[in-house]
Amino acid sequence: MKTVLSFFVFAGLVIGTMNVSNAQILDSPRDGVYDKIHVTEKKPIPYTSVRESDVAWKKRIWRTMDLRQKINHPFFYPETPKKEWKNFMTVIMDAIREGSITAYDPSKDDQFLVPLTYSEIEKKFSSIDTVPVYDPNNPQRILRYDVIKEDFNPSEVQRINLKEDWFFDKQRSVMDVRILGICPIRNVYDENDNFIGFEEMFWIYFPEARPVFAQAIVFNRNNGAERRTFDEIFWKRMFGSYVYKEENVYDRVITDYSAGMDALLEAERIKNELFEFEHELWEF
Repeated sequence: MKTVLSFFVFAGLVIGTMNVSNAQILDSPRDGVYDKIHVTEKKPIPYTSVRESDVAWKKRIWRTMDLRQKINHPFFYPETPKKEWKNFMTVIMDAIREGSITAYDPSKDDQFLVPLTYSEIEKKFSSIDTVPVYDPNNPQRILRYDVIKEDFNPSEVQRINLKEDWFFDKQRSVMDVRILGICPIRNVYDENDNFIGFEEMFWIYFPEARPVFAQAIVFNRNNGAERRTFDEIFWKRMFGSYVYKEENVYDRVITDYSAGMDALLEAERIKNELFEFEHELWEF
């Protein structure tokens, strides 16, 4: 009887110790002077309802964000994700894996028609290689083959394409813009690590992704207490970009009919047309 009682006492002590250890692991020290709960409770600012009859003018624009620009660095860094601070691509990939964001096949078009699963994306952008392991005593003899898997590296994405609609709402008498889609552009290298081009990864529907972006913290260079999010960065247009396409009857991008400096000037012309259109609306 004493033996059985001793066993239960010992088991209780072990379980209690395990619970204390788990609690110590889960309840890590607070990294700061206050509890950071503001961002975790954030929700995206709702869009103003727009009726078709109120849209007097509209133009669709496609832009490219170069993450190497200084103003876009908060999208690219940190290269290694931290506890509550991740780069833009890591946020997107984590959300696709969890099912919070749907990815769409870019090989068809940019109209969000063919969904992609996370396993399909992982299979496409991860590499698996077989490496021989040689006998140290006999370099000519192969002992075995090891399979090495290289996961997708978010730092391979240095450009992001945006699809957006500019329109004039006569009900509110304002020129407005809505981002419709985002497409990460991956750098492609050959076997010798020489850059050979770009590859579209997938399109995501921006309104669906806004709740995720509204809780993803962005580094603020000027004030660490102001917890900005990716949704706010897009809402306030706090990013740098250039136009690579406007809707046209030929459905062609700028580089199809211009090159070099002419392409840059054409992109600038399209951007200025948007500004001048809004300016002329209120010129008396």
